[in-house]
Amino acid sequence: METLVETELCFPQLLNSSCVKTKRPHFETMMTYILLFSISVLTVFLNLLVIISISHFKQLHSPTNFLVLSLAVSDFFVGLLILFQIMLIEGCWFLSDLMCALYQYLDYIISSTSVGTMVLISIDRYVAICDPMHYSTKVTQKRVKVCICLCWICSVIFQSLILMDNLEQPGRYNSCFGECVIVINYIAGIVDLIFSFILPITVIVVLYMRVFVVAVSQARAMRSHITTVTVQGSRKVTAKKSELKAARTLGVVITVFLMCFCPFYCVSLSSKDDLMNSSSAAFVICLYSFNACLNPVIYAFFYPWFRKSIKSIVTFKILQTGSSEANIL
Repeated sequence: METLVETELCFPQLLNSSCVKTKRPHFETMMTYILLFSISVLTVFLNLLVIISISHFKQLHSPTNFLVLSLAVSDFFVGLLILFQIMLIEGCWFLSDLMCALYQYLDYIISSTSVGTMVLISIDRYVAICDPMHYSTKVTQKRVKVCICLCWICSVIFQSLILMDNLEQPGRYNSCFGECVIVINYIAGIVDLIFSFILPITVIVVLYMRVFVVAVSQARAMRSHITTVTVQGSRKVTAKKSELKAARTLGVVITVFLMCFCPFYCVSLSSKDDLMNSSSAAFVICLYSFNACLNPVIYAFFYPWFRKSIKSIVTFKILQTGSSEANIL
């Protein structure tokens, strides 16, 4: 049984108004610190490699890769935000209420942008696989860039409206000093649930189910006609294989994303009210954060160009004149 002597306050000088630290074994606390810090560093480093690769090499400037770049940018910020989550391991927030509100605000924006980017990736793969004849005219670099910008801008505006009360008066819902809490009213919570979770997840699942069915039929067709193709037909088959491989790779990315992202909203739905304490939601937030670290690992397994670009980056070949024109595919 915990005694008064064992009780530790976040701010000992504020006896009656300080929050109480979460009591955990020292070994468990240290291992959690080490794990989260390692995930943070690895996430930032790996996604920085993706950002540099696609930004630097001109051969990688394709509509699909720009979407991957947008996802890598959001994952990069997720890695940085993990550093703020680390200080909540013991249930104490030592920064100001304003920093707490900004941290939560950025976290919601990044989550919303990641979901929006996943929707755009699903649409891109749907058009590429289900309507390949018109892909190059429907999905252009300019249109994709506009869609990415709109995705980020809409996420900022939408989350600003959802978290307006928390931004106007940071810390208004804290019950004690050292707490980092946000409150979303019922209507805003329902709107956020629909537009940040139910609607985009439904679109992603429906589109990729369609992509999967068409991809399987195309793969069978290519195998049955592989011995009778001409040189020109062989090029078409190679192009189709490339699109199918991209669809498979990004399908893995989306599947892993859903597995890591869905628990956060499941926890939100199962809560009795709209109060979300960051320390109590640490597990689901860390699970979502870990997904940001997994995406570059998936690229490394499935994309040869990513492995080549990593080699060029770590050996500093990208600093050579004309390296951006190098053959990386």
